[in-house]
Amino acid sequence: MPVAFPVPQVEENGDGWGPSAVPDRLKDVPFAIFQKGDRIGKAADWTQAAYQKYPGRYGTGQQGAAVFNFFASEEEESFHLVDNRPVKTTKFGGQRRFQQNRYQQGGRGGRGGDSRDMQGRLGLDGDKKGGKGGQQGQQKKQQPWQNYGNRDQQRQTNYVSSVEIRPEWAVVEQIPFASLAKLSCNVGEPEDVAKCGELEYYDKAYDRITIKSETPLEKTRRAFRNVTTSEDPVIRKLADAASARVFATDSILTTLMCVRSAIYSWDILITKAGGKLFFDKRDSSNLNLLTVNETAPEPNEEKDSLNAIGPLSFEATSINQNFSQQVLVKNGEKLRFESPNPFASDEEELASCAYRYRKWRINEDDEVDIIVRCELDAAIQVKGEEQLLTVKALNETDLRTQDWRKKIEAQRGALLAFETKNNKNKVAKWTAGALLAGADMIKLGYCSRNGPRDNSNHVILGTQVCKPKEFASQITLNMDHCWGIVRALVDMLLKLEDGKFLLIKDPNKDLLRLYSVPEDAFASNYSDEAAAAAEQKASERTASAAKA
Repeated sequence: MPVAFPVPQVEENGDGWGPSAVPDRLKDVPFAIFQKGDRIGKAADWTQAAYQKYPGRYGTGQQGAAVFNFFASEEEESFHLVDNRPVKTTKFGGQRRFQQNRYQQGGRGGRGGDSRDMQGRLGLDGDKKGGKGGQQGQQKKQQPWQNYGNRDQQRQTNYVSSVEIRPEWAVVEQIPFASLAKLSCNVGEPEDVAKCGELEYYDKAYDRITIKSETPLEKTRRAFRNVTTSEDPVIRKLADAASARVFATDSILTTLMCVRSAIYSWDILITKAGGKLFFDKRDSSNLNLLTVNETAPEPNEEKDSLNAIGPLSFEATSINQNFSQQVLVKNGEKLRFESPNPFASDEEELASCAYRYRKWRINEDDEVDIIVRCELDAAIQVKGEEQLLTVKALNETDLRTQDWRKKIEAQRGALLAFETKNNKNKVAKWTAGALLAGADMIKLGYCSRNGPRDNSNHVILGTQVCKPKEFASQITLNMDHCWGIVRALVDMLLKLEDGKFLLIKDPNKDLLRLYSVPEDAFASNYSDEAAAAAEQKASERTASAAKA
């Protein structure tokens, strides 16, 4: 009896070969096309590191199709595989606990190099002891596989916020730093609307200071005024008369301009009233304090010591103020501006300082102008011409590893580059402030401690002069980008309703947060008991100081 063989259904594919339709049971199933030369590995291999010896046999070195890639969800971010490889031991028999720092030791100059030595960090030739080790460390640092064991650099340092966030404050906007990267605005030349104060002349004898003739840093008794924007009497008059809609000081504005290089937290109080914006600082704000090693590769983790973040900021601010007054010619001629210092008083002597109130147009379409109070520290005569200066000071805090006295004469340029890298935000704000004020020069001073544990007595090791525009190009500071950040923030704030806002730089993220706060959010409302307790504590401190 003949056997019947049914003829299968044959589909005709005019575009190529293979089926033209996918069966229902195979729909939504990932499929990757394999070629003749492809090596098929295992579907799930949890021990691929063990088979690296035979990549041709198991195909572990082959990259799979992207369709099979697995992406962990947010709930699985805390899951980690356990490293079950055998632990390497040293010749002493112990576990290599410090294996992750092996390339850092080479980068710090080998056996004889300093921990923050320029030879190790920047690969420059130095002393014979640390030069070879520094070059070897630099070569090792360039190898990406060395970073696998370096768990110290992967550890995050948590900083505290500059102000306590209250639960009743509402978040208006969150601005990541990445959204500020491509902003730009050309504001053109400024217009001077007022000039106040007087300047003393710079003493050129300080340009001849060397290591052998280092000069002690004197403590000045002059008073420094850091009046906020809304309390400035000149700005109040300009706000009533001028057509500008935005008002700020140079310290506040440069903080916004250089926000992308900031690590530590800060906050700015913003008031919008009658369509005008006032950028202010709080009474207890840290905005006027200088930071030390804020952008250093190794974060500052010391607490409750003179090298902690807080004491270093007070030390650097005090050094900068003392240096700016010591390098001036006392009781000599002065460069006087049109109006007297608006903050002068008969009770105390003010520091040499002059103010230029300058106006820029940051938005041509809406005709938005900003008036900024810019500060100048001194004047100097160069070939019979009057030039304006800003005077700043860099300070050495770690004498055991930095050792400026060995580098400042022969490697001053490398030393400045190293300090600029570790203090990128501070130096960028200084440079932006000099450009805003129209300064012709920036006088930099190098000050060091008398001893490693002495943070109250310092010496001047040398000085250096920089031209703001040239220095800005060296540190890659683009003022058009800085003004672009300011314009974007101003445009956002002008669209909001009148009220009070607080702009905070997140202490541990590259993020800005704008909060809507009550009008009396930072008013000092003390009860009678709290005031009495504070007065009693003050009297106790006075009595103990008198006994001492």
